[in-house]
Amino acid sequence: MATARRRRVPNKLRLTLVKSLIGLNPKQEATVKALGLRHIRQSVEHDDTPTIRGMIRLVPFCLTVEEAGAAVSAAPAVGGVAAERKRAGAKGTRSAK
Repeated sequence: MATARRRRVPNKLRLTLVKSLIGLNPKQEATVKALGLRHIRQSVEHDDTPTIRGMIRLVPFCLTVEEAGAAVSAAPAVGGVAAERKRAGAKGTRSAK
């Protein structure tokens, strides 16, 4: 009696474009567009495959990558510390005049 094989469900990656395509070389721009990203802050989901990982590796500086709702690998934060504070919900350091 043969045993049935279970198909492995691939993990999903959520990709978000965080940097403009302006200034990228044509190959990098084509890679971002092939991932389905056209506008800043646009997000798409892809299966976690070596092909998608390779595409991400070509343009890591303009993408953030999340897996199953948790950030696993991301480019350096755009906006630096201020963006981190904003995401954390903390108030800015500027004082009102």
